[in-house]
Amino acid sequence: MSSNEVREGSLEAPTRHPVNWKDPEYYNEESLYRELERVYNICHGCRRCVSLCHAFPTLFDLVDESSTMEVDGVSRDDYYKVVNQCYLCDLCYLTKCPYVPPHPWNVDFPHLMLQAKAIRYKNDGARVRDRVLSSTDAVGNIAGIPVIADVVNATNRNRVFRRVLDSSFGVHADATLPEFHSRTLRKRLRNHVSAGNPVEGLEVDLQGRVALFATCYINRNSPQAGRDLVSVLEHNGIPVRLPDKERCCGMPKLELGDLESVERAMEFNIPQLVQLVDEGWDLLAPVPSCVLMFKQELPLMFPDNQDVQKVKAAFCDPFEYLSLLHRAGRLNTQFSKPLGKIAYHVPCHQRVQKIGLKTLEILKLVPGTEIDLIERCSGHDGTYAVKSEFHEISMKICRPVVNKVKQSNADHYISDCPMAGTQIQSGMADGTRVESPFSLLRYAYGLEPQD
Repeated sequence: MSSNEVREGSLEAPTRHPVNWKDPEYYNEESLYRELERVYNICHGCRRCVSLCHAFPTLFDLVDESSTMEVDGVSRDDYYKVVNQCYLCDLCYLTKCPYVPPHPWNVDFPHLMLQAKAIRYKNDGARVRDRVLSSTDAVGNIAGIPVIADVVNATNRNRVFRRVLDSSFGVHADATLPEFHSRTLRKRLRNHVSAGNPVEGLEVDLQGRVALFATCYINRNSPQAGRDLVSVLEHNGIPVRLPDKERCCGMPKLELGDLESVERAMEFNIPQLVQLVDEGWDLLAPVPSCVLMFKQELPLMFPDNQDVQKVKAAFCDPFEYLSLLHRAGRLNTQFSKPLGKIAYHVPCHQRVQKIGLKTLEILKLVPGTEIDLIERCSGHDGTYAVKSEFHEISMKICRPVVNKVKQSNADHYISDCPMAGTQIQSGMADGTRVESPFSLLRYAYGLEPQD
């Protein structure tokens, strides 16, 4: 390959190939190992991504400690040690790697890790813990039952129980587990009907009314944040509803490599959502990972499914949506309360959506507000941070974020990802609590919290 080929490829915008997971060749282990060796060699020669997560330090340590100090000295038996550390944040692809397609070297590290996870899942399945942690609907349906929710929350805070859970199940005793609410967001909004009509006359590609995909986490673990988002949208004249039915977006199963479960979730959710799109509703989800699932991962897994592509086109991040309203001159900017100083963590799955810093853009409209920006991974990834073998590594990844929050001496610290926020709060360990950006914006408008 000539230097001209390398230089020409690197000047073009990154592209993403479809995930050809239905092809039997996708599960060819020998082909996988050859590709892992090829990409590991490229990463070893570059090392730009060493600070992103623990996958790259794991790879580089394996190389440096080998007999040849090259990838050919690393045993194939150790290749999966790198795979195990990848939680598909996608930052290496979107922010660091100079060799992504259309570069001739064609490196897509996250989707190569996904292929390795899928092959392992197909051949070996997954341990009980991993199947349970990724089954968010099943766990939530049980843990969210009244009385049971109180018991689950109490036992999750019990040190004796947590030590037993650590040794017997593999959930770290120090990992913060989410609180379950029996009064979910869907229950709170069951009979809720937004007043008014869709916002009309928008010069941007919006319908002016929102169907909110609640997500597992917001619905059962952080319903007040979801309720505050609804209040903000309605304060801007946007009618809001929930889909009649929804299931997990599939991201936890994707990270496990259980692609058939991802397909089953898609087959349930997409018909619900495409009907709403056809009826003239815009689509939002309050968790960045869920937005990314509908905007990137499902379209790449099902590139020929026109309904998946239609849903992709209608989906927005909430602050992206508010930014589009502002661009159209239709955002209410009559804020009654300043927010002071905010330490704002931008989660990975929002950064890789290529939408820019929309949360920062909107919150800066509030007078009397100063924002310290933190663009670094929190290391949570939904399940990675709670697993016994990864928790301490995840907290190490989060340490620079925590240090920046402490140094900012801010009045509030926030993240668009509630799980990342919980991770930061755990690292702070000073009694302070993370807040939702939706809740801060609701407060800035002077709106009272709604049940």
